[in-house]
Amino acid sequence: MSKSQPIADLASLSAFDHATEAKARQHLDQLTKPQGSLGRLEDIAAWMCGWQRTLKPRAEKAYTLVFAGNHGVTKQGVSAYPSEVTAQMVANFAGGGAAINQLCNAIPSALRVIPLALDQPTQDFTQGPAMTAEECAEAFQIGMDAVPQDADILVLGEMGIGNTTAAAAVAHAVAAGEARDWVGSGTGVNSDALQRKCEVVAQVVALHRPAMGDPLSVLQHVGGRELAAIAGAVWRAREHSIPVILDGYVVTAAAASLMLASKDALAHCLAGHVSAEPGHRRLLDWLDMKPLLSLNMRLGEGSGAQLALSLVRAALATFNHMATFASASVATKSAP
Repeated sequence: MSKSQPIADLASLSAFDHATEAKARQHLDQLTKPQGSLGRLEDIAAWMCGWQRTLKPRAEKAYTLVFAGNHGVTKQGVSAYPSEVTAQMVANFAGGGAAINQLCNAIPSALRVIPLALDQPTQDFTQGPAMTAEECAEAFQIGMDAVPQDADILVLGEMGIGNTTAAAAVAHAVAAGEARDWVGSGTGVNSDALQRKCEVVAQVVALHRPAMGDPLSVLQHVGGRELAAIAGAVWRAREHSIPVILDGYVVTAAAASLMLASKDALAHCLAGHVSAEPGHRRLLDWLDMKPLLSLNMRLGEGSGAQLALSLVRAALATFNHMATFASASVATKSAP
């Protein structure tokens, strides 16, 4: 994607199949249970049918993509950890020692970690754009190219010291409000650093707002490479009707930038969980997305979304394998 190539109109991309969803709900009502008694599991199953355009929805081929990037804004004292931790954690992923490794083993999923120029942090966006237009477009394309076309479902995660500051700036730029609405402690900064983080987010959005009017310009000015890659992965998944489970604040903020292209941009996405970052809940409310889980997590790495994958699989297991009243010779509800 060149810097001059805008994101296409979502109207030209894949759309949800409402007819298949309706048939799925008819099937759910015939299963051996009171109608609607499986709650959101039924909604998930019908939703998966609509996006996959089938009454045999599947989530066996699950891929978990974790994008990693470094941020120049850490020079402003907004993070509790040094930037070197990003590369160290990527090595930990490769060695199988991180939380996401264990979760992908427990809830089987193919884990792919994609580091983006970790030795070249983005620019300090208090001084200028985080990236050039070319760098942002390249990261977006990397995210697009990382999506396997045979995926049944995609789980998205991230790693990047300083990226909750970028996420807060993106959320503030996209969803407005006050900077303090979007800022949290991230990896655990103290009160002074938290105040500094709030000041930075307010400063950078005010500085760059005149140049931010579409997803790529927001990600270029106040985002980061891994945020741009996440947005690219979400976009490519939409092109191929692949359902996506979003992780925490950083992933959701990156995806939310696409709302500047279309209010329908995230219709193929589920919010895997709501994190302990206060801005995440506010952003999910703004997006009108109800999280599947609320476990007070704030790790990142795709960890909350990976746990939510188990709920999706449970929903599809009931949809695909429960008996109907007719096949099990079970009497249906008596007429009044």
